[in-house]
Amino acid sequence: MSEITPDLVRHLGVLARIQLSDEEVERLTGQLDVIVDNIAKVSQVATPEVPATSHPVPLENVFRPDVVGDTLTREQALQNAPDSADGRFRVTAILGEEQ
Repeated sequence: MSEITPDLVRHLGVLARIQLSDEEVERLTGQLDVIVDNIAKVSQVATPEVPATSHPVPLENVFRPDVVGDTLTREQALQNAPDSADGRFRVTAILGEEQ
């Protein structure tokens, strides 16, 4: 049994700025509990002899030549912006808000 509780799910909702109903909290508590338990099972099976993989098939990078193309000017990029200042997009500050 994992340590996923309804209070933890509510806290995660606050951190993600998602308003959760009581039904959603109960449903997510069960779902997250199953996910954490399954991760614990995989961790038990993983041994040093088994190499870690991120993909079932080996990946290979495909490179293309880096060619400079037509780009927007600063004025073109900002012409439809709701607000701009000093040649940059201006957005509402989100850092420093209280949780």
